[in-house]
Amino acid sequence: MSIIIDAELCTGCASCMESCIYDAIELDNNIAKVLPNCTLCRACIEACPEEAISLERDDAKAQKVDISQFKGVWVVAEHYKNKIQKVSFQLLSKGRELADILQVNLTFVILGTDFDDKLEEFSQYGMDEIIYIKSPILKDYYSDLYTKVITELVLETQPEIILIGATATGRDFAPRVAKRLRAGLTADCTGLEIDLETRNLLQTRPTYGGTIMATIRTPSSRPQMATVRAGIFKMPEKIKKNVNIRKIEYEFKEQDSVSKIVKVISKTKTPVNLEDAKIIVAGGRGVGSKENFKLIEDLANVLGAELGGSRITIELNWLDPDRQIGQTGVTVSPKLYIACGISGAIQHIVGMENSNIIVAINKDPDAPIFNFAHYGIVGNLHEIIPILIEEIKIMNLNKE
Repeated sequence: MSIIIDAELCTGCASCMESCIYDAIELDNNIAKVLPNCTLCRACIEACPEEAISLERDDAKAQKVDISQFKGVWVVAEHYKNKIQKVSFQLLSKGRELADILQVNLTFVILGTDFDDKLEEFSQYGMDEIIYIKSPILKDYYSDLYTKVITELVLETQPEIILIGATATGRDFAPRVAKRLRAGLTADCTGLEIDLETRNLLQTRPTYGGTIMATIRTPSSRPQMATVRAGIFKMPEKIKKNVNIRKIEYEFKEQDSVSKIVKVISKTKTPVNLEDAKIIVAGGRGVGSKENFKLIEDLANVLGAELGGSRITIELNWLDPDRQIGQTGVTVSPKLYIACGISGAIQHIVGMENSNIIVAINKDPDAPIFNFAHYGIVGNLHEIIPILIEEIKIMNLNKE
């Protein structure tokens, strides 16, 4: 692919130069010129008021897509041990919102087996349609089979938006499907909105190491695909609704896949499930040391909460990696989130900003975390937390 500038339309206004953070455009005789360090980020295309800049595909097979033919929002389910994962239902909640704005149907796509008796239960989560791809081999995840089935189904049905969980599974097959469909894909989204004028999906995600939030569009290709991390959106309310169920049986055999699952090995260590925790107490650099985390752990214990931490606490070996919250950890949305000694870098905020109530404890009154917290306590956490623990213990005794 390459950026093309129409010399007849270009007025030399330099809007493209101002939009390019890579300094990859210059003016040559008052006409914009693309330099070799261009990354094809497309910012110049959006910035040009004369529409003199376009993206040209090098592949001769590239064809302009009639995006008006694509309608509907899909959520592709993920399951493990015959149980649909929570992130799939969270995506149905956001999918319902997007579908209502676009005035189209919301479809839940399930690839699996032995879900027949659960389809009625699933239908209570707000979708208009369930497409159930059934095959015994799909009880487990096979990357090539998922890619084949979803690609064929998209070509037949033509949805305009596809939402997939940003899990190990979703991150594996989503780009494969996007490649085959020549569609745009934005990974690890933390926000999804609709531009009603263009029907474009506005996909927001952290970039440049989490220092900025980028909003990405794919205006010239369909479907618009996005993977979304667990915990970003709330679980949908259950409702009674007539849902169209379409069941498609596939005659897959093991030899149809280039891979074969020989054995599934479960982790011997009990996994930490921060994504489902109702209360989380998290510590940051301000805790001071691994030994000091005992205080944070004591607060979590009296609250019946899970223990979490920011990235630095993992890097310093104060906590195990599965307790990291943030852009490179897990995304959580508990009812109560207590941030102790956490400054509030955007990398951490994107992992917990959807918590119902955020309480921040920090000795720095200007810490960014206070911009997101519902309640803030300015002071030394080593003095404040022991007081909180004693008060909570008294409350617990009074309840008894």
